[in-house]
Formats: sequence, C-alpha cells, structure tokens
Amino acid sequence: MDVSSEYDGGEWVLRLAGSPDQVVRARRLVSVTLGRDHPLHDDCVLLTSEIATNAIVHSRSGNGGAFTVTVACSASGVRVTVQDEGSATAPCVCRAPADATGGRGLPLVEALAHRWGLVREPGSNRVWFELVLEPAAVPGPRLAGVR
Repeated sequence: MDVSSEYDGGEWVLRLAGSPDQVVRARRLVSVTLGRDHPLHDDCVLLTSEIATNAIVHSRSGNGGAFTVTVACSASGVRVTVQDEGSATAPCVCRAPADATGGRGLPLVEALAHRWGLVREPGSNRVWFELVLEPAAVPGPRLAGVR
C-alpha cells in the first residue's frame, strides 16, 4: 500500500492508495489537523470525503493508483486539495437526477465552499476547496429609544 504523510511548512500532505477504504484516512487527516472543535471541521471533513471519493471513482487513482490530500490551515480558513492520477474527462458539476445514488459531490462542494476549483494537467486532476472563518457578528451600540 502506498501511504506516506508529511508536514510541509503549514500544510499536511498524505499520499494514499486509490482504494475506497482510504477515504476514511483522508477524512481523518482533516479531522486531526483541524480538531473536532474547529468551526469548519464538519464541512471540511464532508467536502474532503466527496473529492477523495471522486478521485477514486472517476480517475486512474482508483485503478491501482494513488491520490494525495493536502490540508492547509491559517487564521482565516482552511484549504483542502485532492490530487489524483488523471481521468479521460474533466470532473464536472453535473446535476444528478433525483433518484440517482451518486453525482452530488461537486455540486455539494460548489454549494458549501467559499471558493473551489480544478486544475487539470496531463496525468492529474487537482480539486481544491476553501472554507473561511467569518467573524462573528458583533452587535453595534444601541441608542436609547431607537429600535
């Protein structure tokens, strides 16, 4: 099994075998990196699961290859990238029929991520998303008698 992990100056990088059982390891990397109390934890884990699954199902990574997950955190947010071994066609935000059992991964990423994108090069697809921390709404001063 091709699995390696490293910390690279603010980023955690994990290379995983392209098999379905490795998606849980991709989710775990995000969970451990952020910590369960992080306000973006749940959305990051969910979206990582979606793009890691896409790498296995729709690219050559799922045919005996591997994929890489990179998690970068900052004070303002989180960026997760999954790089696979490429595919015959580009990943797309296709609209699945209501009765379909799949096809909702990238539409979910599009709906929840603040920004996301795809970089396609010969032999690889790199799908990434960013979630940002939004400052809590701070109530302004109230003036007496004003509603």
